[in-house]
Amino acid sequence: MVDWNLAVATATRLVRPGPEVSRDEARAVVAELRRHAKASEGHVRGFTRMGTEDTHDTPILVVDRPGWVRANVAGFREILKPLLDKMQERRGNTPGGAMLGAVGGKVTGVELGMLLSFLSSRVLGQYETFAPATRELPAGTQGGGRLLLVAPNIVHVERELDVDPHDFRLWVCLHEETHRTQFSAVPWLRDHLEGEIQSFLGETDVDPMTFLERVRDAAQSLAGGRPEGEEDDGGRSLVELVQTPAQREILARLTAVMSLLEGHADFVMDGVGPEVVGSVAEIREKFQQRRAKGASRLDIALRRLLGLDAKLKQYRDGERFVRGVVDQVGMDGFNRVWTSPNTLPTKAEIAKPADWVARVHRKAES
Repeated sequence: MVDWNLAVATATRLVRPGPEVSRDEARAVVAELRRHAKASEGHVRGFTRMGTEDTHDTPILVVDRPGWVRANVAGFREILKPLLDKMQERRGNTPGGAMLGAVGGKVTGVELGMLLSFLSSRVLGQYETFAPATRELPAGTQGGGRLLLVAPNIVHVERELDVDPHDFRLWVCLHEETHRTQFSAVPWLRDHLEGEIQSFLGETDVDPMTFLERVRDAAQSLAGGRPEGEEDDGGRSLVELVQTPAQREILARLTAVMSLLEGHADFVMDGVGPEVVGSVAEIREKFQQRRAKGASRLDIALRRLLGLDAKLKQYRDGERFVRGVVDQVGMDGFNRVWTSPNTLPTKAEIAKPADWVARVHRKAES
């Protein structure tokens, strides 16, 4: 169904070259990122009060853009396996299914490679949760993931923003280390997310004609070609527009969780920042300005199509939720959010922190 090797090859061939650095400078950047990532552990634990000794099970990997691509292909391959197996079985029972599968796998591999080549120059860091360990890309031995820091992208952005490179590198590490702490300190979080993703994929209609019909309708909507009388799509991305009603319910829960995780990381990096990052105010201001605008009209169009604008909204909404809860009940009170899946905020509560406090705290106290 997907030629994964072709996806990697395509992305690697199309990926933009990173900023020009000498061999010695590249080695120095890698070494500094590793030091900052290690130092961030103590800063994040102290600020969040999420004590854990299990972060050693999640290795820190400083990678280039092709390395990020390979890690994410491995993650996609793992998480999509049940869905692709189901689609493969269904296609195998149709006339010419094997030939269609071979051709379709090549096409999908190229398309995925093109998408990853676009994203590979934009990601500064990532806690990669689901990919299995390989010799080239190790992962946690007890089910933990791995922390990826994309060195050329970090150097590119620090130069673009014209900020202190050492401060910026530590600032990025604080954000990514928060994600590593979240999954290390909350053992059920990974399985919960995987369960939600598999439920989402399980609702996928594998009938090609039905799916193509949804894609066609989505394309008409994005192009402004909705039939007269139909409601506006509300600016949803192509990914959202091809979903079933059941998938939208699951996506609402996933969006709330991702808003929590991303907003918490932003809250932590800004909370720790003033103590250890001297120029944090300047970095935050310039970085927010960069987030708010695309580099070009094409970039803006692709961000909307892929739903990346929704991810930017997650940062803002999630950070406001975390700040609102901490203001009301303190850090220890906020940390009740990690008790179980039942204490995670709903999408509505992300927008109204007081509702989450009323549900989780007042119910527990009554």
